[in-house]
Amino acid sequence: MTQLTDAVNGSGVAADTTEAGQGRGRRFAVEGFAPRQDGRSRDRGKELRTRTPRERHAEFAPSDDRPSAVAAIEASNAGRLTDLVPIRLGRMAATPFAFLRGSAGLMAADLAVTPTSGITAQLCGDAHAANFGLYGDARGHLVMDINDFDETVPGPWEWDLKRLATSLVLAGRAVGADETTARRAAFDAAGAYRRTMRTLAKLPALDAWNAVADEQLVSFAQAHDLTEVLERVGAKALGNTSARFAAKSTVRAEDGGHRFTAAPPVLSEVPDDTASDVATALGAYVRTVPAELHPLLSRYRVQDVAFRVVGTGSVGTRSYVVLLTDHREQPLVLQVKEARPSVLLPHLARAGYPVTTPEVHEGRRVVLGQKRMQVVSDTLLGWTTVDELPYQVRQFRNRKGSVDPAALLPAQLDDYARITGALLARAHAHTADPGLISGYCGKNEALDEAVAGFAVAYADRTEADHAELVAAIRAGRLPAEHGV
Repeated sequence: MTQLTDAVNGSGVAADTTEAGQGRGRRFAVEGFAPRQDGRSRDRGKELRTRTPRERHAEFAPSDDRPSAVAAIEASNAGRLTDLVPIRLGRMAATPFAFLRGSAGLMAADLAVTPTSGITAQLCGDAHAANFGLYGDARGHLVMDINDFDETVPGPWEWDLKRLATSLVLAGRAVGADETTARRAAFDAAGAYRRTMRTLAKLPALDAWNAVADEQLVSFAQAHDLTEVLERVGAKALGNTSARFAAKSTVRAEDGGHRFTAAPPVLSEVPDDTASDVATALGAYVRTVPAELHPLLSRYRVQDVAFRVVGTGSVGTRSYVVLLTDHREQPLVLQVKEARPSVLLPHLARAGYPVTTPEVHEGRRVVLGQKRMQVVSDTLLGWTTVDELPYQVRQFRNRKGSVDPAALLPAQLDDYARITGALLARAHAHTADPGLISGYCGKNEALDEAVAGFAVAYADRTEADHAELVAAIRAGRLPAEHGV
């Protein structure tokens, strides 16, 4: 009998219909689906250790052309709103942990010369310990996951893990933990990442995609000392809504509409032409959300637009809040936030990772990266363009809550580390083969020890960089506004 090749939905499905083929089962090659699998992912991952032994992940030696901390910060201020730069620098100068939060680009430059396994995953790009938190799903139930994706891009999974581990060491030092405890947090984060990836590799693909349910997270990560902390954060998050923000930050205008009340420098009025540009751009935004949500958004009308300062690393970028109300005058607040190119992008080629074609729209890059990594994402995520600049759009105060790792008790730090390590593994497993990463990571603690060693060394480097920033501010080289 002859072999036939049919085109099915334009995908080119090939079927072996010989008698022998019928005896051993059909084989199909379908665009968008995996080719025939041989089940050797874990073995291939293990083989990668010969090229890059796991112990090498402890290495950190700054390159000769590493920019100074001050030079890197000055370069990162390019394109930001000048009058907000002092707020950014004041926030970064507060502690070494805060400095790390605002210097993802500098750390990427340092990571570019460190060893990697060669496995690519979608990266958060800024996976420090404060970028994990709670938020509401479509029905208002709380989810815990990574919650910041401004720097997301495909790259080496080790970069996210090492940034997380370093941040935990710095958070430990900030809360007065001894060095053993701080290092243990980094060790436990790497261990939880490794064990979670191994668990996911053993599951069917669909089960692995949705694994480590949030209601089981504490038990899975053996983080019972955090139960009360998470309950308090969760209770607070449930009240952190658009309605509450609107009640505190808006007033009824003479024409019967609603307006934001300025609270500078964090919340400020914008000129009419700017407000009109942002509001008009929401029309393009609507076309980027799923079509089934269009009728929902059509029930709201725009009331006002204001400028709101956000974050640490994001300070100085353009970020607006838009007040909308429905037919019962119930509010919905959207955040329209400028999306700049990922600070990781210039450093991927040096690390030996292919740089993909630059994203046509940076807001789209952020949104798609977020959806690739999270189990549940904000249903209203989208993107738009305002005055020729790209923006991401999302719900503001969507029952968001976060654990401040720099305010935990030292004894709670390792529990938080295990939770964040597990969440990071779950996120990476959405775009990288968990069997491949698990095979590389292995069963023993070699990787955990190496990542912890790197984290301590890079925490020391960050403290030196922070000291350089503080000195530059005191010398008047850089402007800073503290306490904002």
